[in-house]
Amino acid sequence: MTFTVTVRDHLMIAHSFTGEFFGPAQRLHGATYIVDATFGAAELDQNGVVVDIGRATATLAEITGSLTYRNLDDDPEFIGVNTTTEVLCKVIADRLAERVFDWSPASAQHVESITVTLHESHIAWASYSRSL
Repeated sequence: MTFTVTVRDHLMIAHSFTGEFFGPAQRLHGATYIVDATFGAAELDQNGVVVDIGRATATLAEITGSLTYRNLDDDPEFIGVNTTTEVLCKVIADRLAERVFDWSPASAQHVESITVTLHESHIAWASYSRSL
């Protein structure tokens, strides 16, 4: 059995894709995502929580804020990368994973997984899950 806590933010970017597979999305276009970050743990910490929701929310906001209102085609990190919804899920999850143990090593040691879901619309979304 796993406990989970999910926090939410949003992200607004511009980007384009390379390859005929993407059809008209090869042209520069915008995307607005609802971003859910879910933290999983088999056990709760000494305070009875998976993570501090305030810290998780603030960290997610910092990560989405570093990407939002930007053309990802201009970001050196993404040169040659199709910044698909799936790729962005992994980027955000990996950035969260780098930061989770900075919150409080004692309380974050029990966190076992992070899943990031980007909702492109009310009918389409993608997720990426990773272990810690």
